[in-house]
Amino acid sequence: MEDGGRSTQWRFAAPNPTLAAAGERSIQKALLQVHACLDERGPRPVIALSHGDPSSAPSFRTAPEAEEALVAAVRSGEYNGYPTPATGLPARRAVAEYLSRDLPYMISHDDIFLTCGGSQAIETVMSVFGQAGVNILLPMPGYPKHEAHAVFHRMEVRHYGLLPERGWEVDLEAVEALADGNTVAVVITNPNNPCGSVYTYEHLAKIADMASKLGILVIADEVYGHLVYGTTPFVPMGVFGETVPVITLGAISKRWAVPGWRIGWIATCDPKGILRKTKIM
Repeated sequence: MEDGGRSTQWRFAAPNPTLAAAGERSIQKALLQVHACLDERGPRPVIALSHGDPSSAPSFRTAPEAEEALVAAVRSGEYNGYPTPATGLPARRAVAEYLSRDLPYMISHDDIFLTCGGSQAIETVMSVFGQAGVNILLPMPGYPKHEAHAVFHRMEVRHYGLLPERGWEVDLEAVEALADGNTVAVVITNPNNPCGSVYTYEHLAKIADMASKLGILVIADEVYGHLVYGTTPFVPMGVFGETVPVITLGAISKRWAVPGWRIGWIATCDPKGILRKTKIM
């Protein structure tokens, strides 16, 4: 660039290749490309299925109890400063009690890490395990942010398939074939995004047994937990924490229809303390 007759070589022009690769997997970029091809004035109505915001649909309404609790917390004046272990304790304890309702054991506030929504929970977990040489097993089709953050944190991504003829269950044989000595975890999304399937207790038990056999942990993205249709009930992967260490990712965004509140969590469902023994936690 010319500046008063002087040519300046800017040293910040070259992009970070890792960041650029992660950006290519941006959900927003894909959505913009799809929307550019739509003709909303055409004869057929356009139904948006890619926007995971239940609050935008008239059939979903934030519970008045949630709104009143938020207002009361704001008006109390007790939560306007930087969070400390003391001020954050009630929220962590509440999440622990909420998750423990569906588990055969109790988890404590020490097992809960609060995040700015489910997205930060994904990013944080991937940063813990991310290093050159390791690989992680992700579902295909799957949620793009899992892969974007895994790649950004230098992990090799290996995709296992889902079986449509069996309700989009995990292809367990494919997972076993993909795993090796450098595999750190298998990620499952249940209820599944984007397929909408809900895994049975029996299938989750098989996933737990397989992961234990391989010596890898299970990262369970359960942001859509309890927001299910049909007859298959939601079973949290943490139920099988005695079999294999489970890291659960969750948020209030879907079930309570408040994605803009940006409250999520990471929960370690590991009653045998394996994650602490291996110094992951």
